[in-house]
Amino acid sequence: MKKLKLCLTLFLTMLKIGLFTFGGGYAMITLLENEFVTKRKWLENDEFVNIVAIAESTPGPVAINSATYVGYKMAGVAGSVAATIAVCIPSFVIIYLISLFFEAFMQLEYVAYAFEGIQVCVIFLIASAGVKMFLKLPKTAFNITIFIAAAACMIVLSVLAISFSSIYYVLISAGLALAVYLVTFIRGRRKQNGGEDKK
Repeated sequence: MKKLKLCLTLFLTMLKIGLFTFGGGYAMITLLENEFVTKRKWLENDEFVNIVAIAESTPGPVAINSATYVGYKMAGVAGSVAATIAVCIPSFVIIYLISLFFEAFMQLEYVAYAFEGIQVCVIFLIASAGVKMFLKLPKTAFNITIFIAAAACMIVLSVLAISFSSIYYVLISAGLALAVYLVTFIRGRRKQNGGEDKK
């Protein structure tokens, strides 16, 4: 009974996120953080940042990946299924209905104005999510270097109109982090072995 109630809570929470989040991807991060960390206390801040990183570097939208993870953590496979289905239902229903009357729908003047307002709001949500994640990121030399390098590359490539997939940013950053970890690990083992030899 307790698990069923938790699955229902997960379902309704994810349904709300799917229904009221415009812009997808990064625009969803602020709402996800508010629900998962601040309101529900399902995740810690560090865990949420890690989930976003994993959700963005694995196939699928961040909201669906996050919903699947949180659902599984809270209520196992049943929670995972409930959360994933719930977050998908609103967009599926809305897009299906719009597709039936797409041309007539887009010709409505008020709809066009509404979409212009939504675009501005999405920009704010993405910027807000980025600032919040940066402030919570551990301020190590490596993290700051990667942040500055990635931001500089994105700005330069955008100005020069050079196409460069965001996937490459993720892969390069992950490769650099893995290389730093391996170097640190090897140095630690050498120091440990050197200390044992002296004994």
